[in-house]
Amino acid sequence: MPNIRDIVGYVETHDWGFTQGHRLCPGCNAPMVANWATLAAKSMGYEPVVAAATGCLEVSSTIYPFTSWNVPYIHNAFENVAATISGAEAAYRSLLNRGKIDNDKIKFIAFAGDGGTYDIGLQALSGAIERGHDFVYILYDNEGYMNTGNQRSGSTPPGADSTTAPVGKSIPGKLQLKKSIVDIVAGHEGVYAATAATAEPWDFMRKMQTALEFKGPSFIAMLAPCVRFWRIPDDSGPEVTKLAIETKYWPLWEYNMGVYKVTKKPKTFKPIKDYVAKLGRYSKLMKRQDANEILEELQNYVDAKWDRLLALEEISKDKPIRTKI
Repeated sequence: MPNIRDIVGYVETHDWGFTQGHRLCPGCNAPMVANWATLAAKSMGYEPVVAAATGCLEVSSTIYPFTSWNVPYIHNAFENVAATISGAEAAYRSLLNRGKIDNDKIKFIAFAGDGGTYDIGLQALSGAIERGHDFVYILYDNEGYMNTGNQRSGSTPPGADSTTAPVGKSIPGKLQLKKSIVDIVAGHEGVYAATAATAEPWDFMRKMQTALEFKGPSFIAMLAPCVRFWRIPDDSGPEVTKLAIETKYWPLWEYNMGVYKVTKKPKTFKPIKDYVAKLGRYSKLMKRQDANEILEELQNYVDAKWDRLLALEEISKDKPIRTKI
């Protein structure tokens, strides 16, 4: 597995898999995900084949007749990127097994936003994982349907203002908790699953390399802020995800064949209020009379989730789950 120096050296002498010229918003974190993921694959000697679901990353990087993708690429509908990439992988495996091709360095990577993963694409994702296809699914999680105007998704956290769950006098925005998508994926058992954040690129690159080497389905959820609808400065995306890690809102961890591992343990933690106060999409919530009560509930929630994660790490040490009977 290449080290950081190998990856940097690759950048200096080779083309990027995802290039300039896209129309994503200034400060958008999604292109970082595409850049780093394809870079990890190419620096390891793999040839990435990419599928992307309809969403911000897709519509802004493939403005006909132009494209920012410098690798084989297919666009599909909002809900079926996992089905598309698993079909491509199955066809490739069939050709390889029958000796029709001899290139064993092709890797299949799917990209999708949270709406196309937590919600409308969950069935296709679950099916592809259950069947055991060898691919990497990368979720760029901006916590809403941002491409169509900031509607809430299954990833939107409670209290965040959105057009379909606005914060008002009667209701403090979305009432439901953010769906634990990595836990859902981990529940399929024979899989590699992890969280990542744009504040920690080398953590993501290491996880991406592990995912590429994993024989079977892999999944990485990358917290990737939408600067427009999170109401944050264009240059603050990685800084915000760093704060998400430091407040336990978005712990960095991985699940590998039944074994949980926390990949970053801050020495001290900041209160969840520091994270909420940083994001303009919570400004209406902070003006409510019950704001402190809601923040206390959120603090208790992230504390409990962190303690649960540490417990899972402890009890699962060196206890991998078999993938096949």
